[in-house]
Amino acid sequence: MILQSNYTSFDTPRFRKLSDDQVERLHHASLEILERTGVRLYEPEALELLRKRGVRVEDGNRVRIPAALVEWALTVAPKRTVICDRNGRRVMPLERHNVFYGPGSDCPNVIDLRTGERRPGKLQDIVEAITVCDGLPNIDFLMSFCIASDLPQETADRHQMRAMLMNSTKPILFVTTEFEGCVDVIEMAEAVAGGEDALQRNPICACYINVTSPMRHNEEALRKLLFLAEKGLPTTYTPVVLRGATGPVTAAGAIALANAGELAGLVVAQLKREGAPIILTGGVNDMLDMRTTVDAYADPINRVMLVELAHRYGLPIFGLAGCSDAKIPDEQAAAEAAFSIILETLAGSQMTHDIGYLEGGMCNSVEQIVICDELIAYTKRFMQGLEINAETLALDLIDEIGPDGDYMSTEHTLRHFRHDWYPRLFDRRNYEDWQADGAKTLRQRAREKALDILAHHRPEPLPADVQQRIDQIVAQAS
Repeated sequence: MILQSNYTSFDTPRFRKLSDDQVERLHHASLEILERTGVRLYEPEALELLRKRGVRVEDGNRVRIPAALVEWALTVAPKRTVICDRNGRRVMPLERHNVFYGPGSDCPNVIDLRTGERRPGKLQDIVEAITVCDGLPNIDFLMSFCIASDLPQETADRHQMRAMLMNSTKPILFVTTEFEGCVDVIEMAEAVAGGEDALQRNPICACYINVTSPMRHNEEALRKLLFLAEKGLPTTYTPVVLRGATGPVTAAGAIALANAGELAGLVVAQLKREGAPIILTGGVNDMLDMRTTVDAYADPINRVMLVELAHRYGLPIFGLAGCSDAKIPDEQAAAEAAFSIILETLAGSQMTHDIGYLEGGMCNSVEQIVICDELIAYTKRFMQGLEINAETLALDLIDEIGPDGDYMSTEHTLRHFRHDWYPRLFDRRNYEDWQADGAKTLRQRAREKALDILAHHRPEPLPADVQQRIDQIVAQAS
């Protein structure tokens, strides 16, 4: 692990699930899907861009994209994307095996932080979740946490962006319902960054684009993609495959199909503006549990393989971890979150989202985000590997102490004991001390920590004139 000025780069250890040959076979399968079967694009400009490059449009909107055009797009797309915090500091370089962590967005339900009740989300839940995330040291970027059911859904996305900009300085990955919302949100970001050119130089946000499916690219998704490409702003482009429902039940087929959908979006973006920054989505081959017909977020087969394809291309990567199919922040939620965080980190999943998701993405929980913050800290410490030198081997000290001494009071212990990892949420006290302090569970301690952050943490405010401009944009949309 290498410590940089604002972030951590994980150089060792690393994990590969696929061999180089398997990655190449998946890549070539994706090329064949695009060239042989093709995709439907429900946006005239996207079709025209392809037509100008000699691609034939059939049956109104079906295109078969040649492999050579895909390979061209892979060569011109930027190999790194840097996302900044609200003050323009370049804190998230998406490159190599850098890994950053953030929550998810748009869950219909939340676990009430004070009562434990599962209920529809509200705008105040977004405000509080963003404030807690701003105060957590291992949450690197933001998403909007939940759907604000107390707002008109046509304009709720503007309020979500406002809440994120107002209550944290951390980078933002935003989602909008309609294309017009995307335009308004970018205008808000430009107001914060200091203008259109300033936002392009130092983007404080990226857009998360949902696509109908890898073979059916809806108009809204393509309009957003073209708009952001023209502005030179980063975006993900996410055609999710639900194995056995919207794609093959086999992981290999689902990955090849999902990747083909992403590559189609990559081609369109590069045709619109060569060098448009795209973040490939490394977590979109979800399992459909055939016993329940539920989308299983935490299934082990969902993990890391699309991340490895993105590494093959050398392009920025968007991944998924810290989520669970449990209904509350319980033992299952902690276990599934821990497994996914360590696996995605080992694979180098650069922009890892959905920290805190429960119930397969149907519910979000601030308590679970706080627990995941501790799991991420644990993972970061594990990823540091081992330093072996004369000082750490301590052979002279071992010889000096011999069989009969102890190391408690040595200078060597005093120099090094603080290098160990000391948890802030996990409890290591003896049973009597834990019991005397109320015998609190991990979930109870997480709730207390979240409430403490809300009581004492004050996010850095935006300048008054910028707040006023953001409020104007939101009011005009309402």
